[in-house]
Amino acid sequence: MVRWLLLSLVMLSGMGAARAQDATLPNTPVPALDLQRYVGTWHEIAHLPLFFQRNCAANTTATYAVRPDGRVTVRNACETAEGKPLVSEGVARPVPGQPGALQVRFAPAWLGWLPMVWADYWVVELDPEYRWAVVGGPSRKYLWILSRTPTMPRDQFDALRERAARRGYPVERLIQAGQTVE
Repeated sequence: MVRWLLLSLVMLSGMGAARAQDATLPNTPVPALDLQRYVGTWHEIAHLPLFFQRNCAANTTATYAVRPDGRVTVRNACETAEGKPLVSEGVARPVPGQPGALQVRFAPAWLGWLPMVWADYWVVELDPEYRWAVVGGPSRKYLWILSRTPTMPRDQFDALRERAARRGYPVERLIQAGQTVE
């Protein structure tokens, strides 16, 4: 009887693990990213809390532009609760062999030779028409849900949030960035 009970528990735990595995999505960069279509302004709909965004209260945007050297200029902007603008500028470089992966640096250019000043920026999900994107990284410590417009339909946001959770991101901590989810 004890042997049967143990065997049953092992089988049930294995089935639960299989179901949990079926519910996961890979946390990898998208296999294709057209930088020419990706550049421009994106509105942040939500993000995981980050120290450098602690003072952002509204109108958070990320604007990208391809440079002649193949890198990408990054300009992050937002407004504080008092309505003051905050801007941070950096540069991103493509990761060879991974079209959906970039490395971003906000440190001064003269520190660019240090590996620790470059952070992984993975586009993990992207609308075929480039209307929205989900950006994260291998550590799952950061996540952004971006849109070309300052609003996103509630059902679209909920679907992106659910898929981010299936990739292992702690979506219960998402902060809506003062943009509208309708």
